[in-house]
Amino acid sequence: MTTPNTSSGASRPASPALSSVQHAAQRQRPRMAIPVPRGRFAWITGVISSVWLAANTLFWCLLLFPVSLLKLALPFAAVRRLIDPILNSIATAWVACNSSWFVRIQPQAWDIQGNKDLRYADWYLVNCNHQSWVDIFVLQYSLNRRIPLLKFFLKQQLIYVPVIGLAWWALDFPFMKRHGKAALRKNPDLGRQDQEAARRACAKFSLVPTSVMLFAEGTRFSQAKRAAQNSPYRHLLKPKAGGLAVSLNAMGAQFRSMIDVTIAYPDGAPSFWDFACGRAGQVLVRMRQLPVPPAFCEADYSRDKAFRTTFHQWLGQQWQAKDDEIEALVARPGAPGAGASDGGAPAAGSPAAGSPAAGSPAAGSPAAGSPAAGSPAVTNPPVN
Repeated sequence: MTTPNTSSGASRPASPALSSVQHAAQRQRPRMAIPVPRGRFAWITGVISSVWLAANTLFWCLLLFPVSLLKLALPFAAVRRLIDPILNSIATAWVACNSSWFVRIQPQAWDIQGNKDLRYADWYLVNCNHQSWVDIFVLQYSLNRRIPLLKFFLKQQLIYVPVIGLAWWALDFPFMKRHGKAALRKNPDLGRQDQEAARRACAKFSLVPTSVMLFAEGTRFSQAKRAAQNSPYRHLLKPKAGGLAVSLNAMGAQFRSMIDVTIAYPDGAPSFWDFACGRAGQVLVRMRQLPVPPAFCEADYSRDKAFRTTFHQWLGQQWQAKDDEIEALVARPGAPGAGASDGGAPAAGSPAAGSPAAGSPAAGSPAAGSPAAGSPAVTNPPVN
């Protein structure tokens, strides 16, 4: 079996082992709901969820660290090709185990569409709007074992977080230094340093199938931030093109496609505590695969002014379409849309047949030390 790359037309063999993981994900069936305390006693559910997440994270990290030490001792490409899939499999299992709890405690059905026709044994660039820590959970559940483990750009300081910082390092999550506009104007080399760090990370990603995850807004959406930057969008902040441009320049020809993800919360964006207590509300997820324009894989964003203009226009078109989609989703009356959705599973108390399929997040939380990075942990490499 071969895996086509929609941007370059190239084909390469798909790993049987990786393909079998994807097939297992596609065979997932709805799980039985777990009765948990709700209402005035929902805080008990939140405490149980937090303890479960912390214990599960510690367990899988204890398996992750010995393998990562072997990678550290033998820093060769051939060794990385052998060890990195093992490390990613451990993290993928961590996500799946979190799902075994979190998928069962949400009382609302989640509507996830567009997460089919993906390949675990391939490379993807994932771009999504950002409103809440819960976005991470939604993304990981929606895409776990359908594409490779999501890899986020993280703040440099987070490498020092006990236990989890080592896990992020072992999994090759890129660590970036976030510089303010004043510092970048004073010393433009600071931005170029992070660009080079991003390119080095992408070079590692090229060895084994990887999903590079970016929040183009660079921070969580709020009405105050929207007003402060005078965003022309109703539900989004202005996108920052740098992270996407650097990733495409470094790995664009290798990406099978860019997965454009839109997440909407008709009941309002939930906090992590809402999620842990089983009251995330309605969650709507829409995904679409976009081809990677070949020109984007070759142009130099930092030096080519004409290309920057073209890239900004392209990203602006994507962002306007996303804003329109969110507006349509949150404006719909009632429950998430009728009809079958891709990859959801009925949650606790969800409607019976004929209702939207439910999904559930499988991710960790920054509050509990998630190796998948929480919202404050995520950053994009700046580009001058």
